[in-house]
Amino acid sequence: MVASLARPGENITGLSGLGPELYGKRFDLLNETLPKLSRLAVLRNPANPSVAFSLRDLERAAQTLGVRLQILEVQTPNDFDRAFSAIAKGRADALTVEMSPLFFDHRMGIAEFAAKNGLPTMYGDKQYVEAGGLMSYGANILDLYRRAAIYVDNILKGTKPADLPVEQPTKFEFVVNLKTAKQIGLTIPQSVLFRADKVIK
Repeated sequence: MVASLARPGENITGLSGLGPELYGKRFDLLNETLPKLSRLAVLRNPANPSVAFSLRDLERAAQTLGVRLQILEVQTPNDFDRAFSAIAKGRADALTVEMSPLFFDHRMGIAEFAAKNGLPTMYGDKQYVEAGGLMSYGANILDLYRRAAIYVDNILKGTKPADLPVEQPTKFEFVVNLKTAKQIGLTIPQSVLFRADKVIK
């Protein structure tokens, strides 16, 4: 979308959430919580333009840990039942989702499926965990919103978007839902809990 982060070069700028780039960190936390993790189910929406780029990061992170991916494509709400059935049959050890408005809108249904099937989950946004998911690691969204207001102010004062570097996040948060852990019969190691910025009890 831009020529570079430092010099966007077009009529566009903003803030990066670093979603795909954080798969490695998410997988490390998941692997530390589930030492026997070998198969990870992934919900992805191929209609989302960013998916082509994130798949490369996803596969690289999985390969580093020796984890096999079970990738399931979900483009509409009607696709969830088929994907959930495939995950159950594939006996995945855990579940993650790529960033997509579709998955965010259905985060409660995804969390309910995972809890019902005793499936640990890892997300990139804490709102999934607040909806019943197990863990999330990602950029602090509220901090990004505050930074976005500065961009709006600069542009309204006449600065061209092409002259405003795209910023990367500097604040990240790791959230754990102990209620969900108890529900699926999982004990979160203390070494993982100590690093959590927020623990939902």
